[in-house]
Amino acid sequence: MQQGEILLGGEVLADAGRSPPPEARPVGLVFQDGALFPHMTLAANVAFGLPKERRSEAEGWLSQVGLEGMGARYPHELSGGQQQRAALARAMAPEPRVLLMDEPFASVDIVLRRKLRRDCRILLREAGATVVLVTHDPAEALDIADRIAVMEGGRIIQFGTPEELHHAPATASVGAIFSGAQVIAGAPAAEGLDTPFGLWPFASLIGDLPEAPALDLLVQADRLVPVADARGCKVRDVHPLGARKRVLLEGADGAAITVETALPVDPDKTYSVLPDQESVRAFMRG
Repeated sequence: MQQGEILLGGEVLADAGRSPPPEARPVGLVFQDGALFPHMTLAANVAFGLPKERRSEAEGWLSQVGLEGMGARYPHELSGGQQQRAALARAMAPEPRVLLMDEPFASVDIVLRRKLRRDCRILLREAGATVVLVTHDPAEALDIADRIAVMEGGRIIQFGTPEELHHAPATASVGAIFSGAQVIAGAPAAEGLDTPFGLWPFASLIGDLPEAPALDLLVQADRLVPVADARGCKVRDVHPLGARKRVLLEGADGAAITVETALPVDPDKTYSVLPDQESVRAFMRG
């Protein structure tokens, strides 16, 4: 059972005893698929939520999202990206105090998605709207949001700026999602951190070492150095990336680690892996 109140700026919008009709709520909504009315033109879609005296503003809102002169078209005549722009214009036209966006770019191809994210952030910032965006795409959250709430198992595990999530993750999983780092199993030892890829010195740690027998170590691929070692890991793949290469190494127990380096790597040799100084974050294994 779910219960509670919904407040906006101290004003109760809904509780156990009241729930205003949609047209009375100062909230806009952008759906994953746009959800435009197929039998209406774009201008009519945008004007739908406006009072009669303001419906002439529809063309202006379409211009703001890059659809100038397209008000007479119908949704089926547009690309997926254009439909999402029209849906954004429709949601913003009534000038809501809060805009809710549910996976708004999920159905758009990746190249157009990047442009839409950039354009959307600028438009929303200029409008001064408070926006709640739901997404499974961390890149989308980083591109648009000023604050990000990361949820796992239905609970918020970290709330912060994109910079905080990238540079100071609360858990190894947050770091893996928002900084692109990899999670390596490790354990504290007398002289360092015992990993499947060699002994990592304590000097490689950022911050304190958790008091736990098993650790999750978070590290970026470009902060790792392959070191030729007859007892080291075998090279599974070398992928050139221009001046650098991405190297996949596999330990004896099947554990894998990725290293991005400009150093020469011989696929027929074996290597241990050493992290740079202050490049590894350690977390209690969850």
